[in-house]
Amino acid sequence: MFRIPKNKNLLYLGIVAEQAAVKNGDTAITLDHDLESLGVGRELTLRQFAHHVADIANRLWAAGVRPSEHVVIHKSASFDICVYACAAARIGAVPVMLSSLLDGPTVAALLDRLKGASLLTDEAKLIGPLADVPLPELTARVVTVTGSHPAAVSMADLTGAPERKPVLLDADQPALMTHTSGTTGIPKLVVHTARSIGAREAWQNRVVSMIRKPETVLMHVSYVHSRMYPGFAVLAKRGMPMVFLKDAQPDKVADALVEHRPGVFETHPNSFLECEAILDDPRDPIASVRFFNSTFDAIHPSTMHKFLHASKRRHPVFLQVYGQSECGPIAGRTVTRKNALTMDSRCQGYPLPGLGKYRLVSRNGAKPTRETPGYIDVATAGRALTYYGEEERFNKQVMDEWWRGNDVGYRTKWGCLHLLDREVDVIPTIHSTLEVEDTLLHRLAELTELVIVPGPEQQPVPVVCTKDDRPLDLARWREAVADQAPMSDPVEMRLSDLPRTATAKIQRIELARRLREDLEQAS
Repeated sequence: MFRIPKNKNLLYLGIVAEQAAVKNGDTAITLDHDLESLGVGRELTLRQFAHHVADIANRLWAAGVRPSEHVVIHKSASFDICVYACAAARIGAVPVMLSSLLDGPTVAALLDRLKGASLLTDEAKLIGPLADVPLPELTARVVTVTGSHPAAVSMADLTGAPERKPVLLDADQPALMTHTSGTTGIPKLVVHTARSIGAREAWQNRVVSMIRKPETVLMHVSYVHSRMYPGFAVLAKRGMPMVFLKDAQPDKVADALVEHRPGVFETHPNSFLECEAILDDPRDPIASVRFFNSTFDAIHPSTMHKFLHASKRRHPVFLQVYGQSECGPIAGRTVTRKNALTMDSRCQGYPLPGLGKYRLVSRNGAKPTRETPGYIDVATAGRALTYYGEEERFNKQVMDEWWRGNDVGYRTKWGCLHLLDREVDVIPTIHSTLEVEDTLLHRLAELTELVIVPGPEQQPVPVVCTKDDRPLDLARWREAVADQAPMSDPVEMRLSDLPRTATAKIQRIELARRLREDLEQAS
C-alpha cells in the first residue's frame, strides 16, 4: 500500500529570509502601505526583511520570550505581521497567528486556551477591541509594536537588544499556529511543524516551477494564514519580486496591477469575484498576468473565464487548488481560456504525485458517486500536528494516515476529485449548492455574489448581492432558476454585510443563523 513518505523538506520560518538573502538579497518586496511599526516605507529588499527579523527576534528575547513559548500575534493588518512571525520563530518561540478581524472576546478565549502566552499587538488594539480584556490575567507579557500602554512593554524600548543566534526546534515540534474560520464558535488553533510547513512549501515549489522566467508576483492574502509562509519561502528562494497588498478594494487592486504589471496574481476567490469590476478599466490592469492563483476555496468558472480573457498574455493559466488548513494543498488543476466555461466546475483535479492522495468513503452504505457523494479523506505530508488544547477533537478526524475534513464528493472514472459541498452545508433537496451557485452566477451577470444556505425548515434560501446594490430583476431570476431545484425567493443583501472569514470566505453557518433570526423577528 502506498503511504505518504515522511517529508524531508523542513521549513524554519526564523531563518528562511536570511538563507534566501545569501543569493537573492536584492529581491524587491513592495507594499501598498507603510510599515509604520518598523519605521519602513513601502519598499524593502529581502536582505532588509531578514535584518528586521533578526532585530525583532533579539528584542523579543530581551522581553523574556524563550524557545517553545507561544507568542500570539494579533495586531492591525499589515505586512509587518510576517516579520513578527518569523522573528518569534527565529528564537524558537511558536508564533500564534490571530486575524486582526477577531473581536476582543474571541481573542480572550484563545489566550485563555493558550495559558500564559506572550501577546504581541499594537496600540490601536490595546485601546480598542482589547481594552476590556484582562490581559494581565491571560498573558505572561504584552509587547506593543506601536505607541505605549500601561499593561505593555514597548518594542521601541527594546531597541539595541543583544544579538541572539537562531534556535531551531525539532522538526516535529510545534512551529506555527494558525486558526480556523470559527464558523461554528471559537476558532480552532491548528498546530503546524517545520516538517508539515516544509511539505506545503515542496508542493508549492513544484507548482511555481511552471514559471520558467522570473515574474513579479502580486498577492493579496491573509497575513495570518498558513498559505502565506510557505508561499513567501518559495518566492524568496527563487528571487521573484513580490508585491503584497493590504487593501482589497477593487480600485486599489487595479492601481497596483497597473503600477507593477505582475506576471502572477493571487488572491482569495471572493476577492477575484469582487475584482471583476476592474476588468472594464481602460488601463487593462490584467494585461500582464499570465498566472492566476486562488488556493483558499472554490472559485466560480465564470470568474476564471473573465480574468483569463482579460489577460494579454499568449497562454494564461488559472490554477485552482483544493486544500484545507489542517493538511495543506490536496489537489489542483489548471484552467485555460478554452476550458473555463466547459469544465465541470466541481472538478478539483489531481494530487501531486508523492505529495498527497485521497480516497472516498461512503456516508450511507452506498458507493460514493455524484448522486451519493462520500467523505473525502486525504493523506498528505503537510498534515498539521493537532488542534491546540483540543487534541481529542482533532483525533476524531484522524484514521491512521487519513484525515477526514468533512467535505463530500466523488471520483470520476478518470480519477479526478470532484467536491460537491462541505457536509455541514449540504441541503437535502439540492445536489450541490456550489454547483448551483456557479451556474446562476454565470447566467446572471448582475450578481456579484450568491450563497445558498438552509432556511428554518432546511429549505434552500439564496442570498444574492448585485452590482451597485441595484434591485434584482425577479423575472430574470425566475427564468434563470427554472431548471434548478426549488428554492425560496432570493434574499438581497449588500456584499459588505455578508459575514466573512480572514480569507474573505462567506461564513455560511453564520449567514444562515442571521437569516433565521431575521425571520423569527419578522414573525
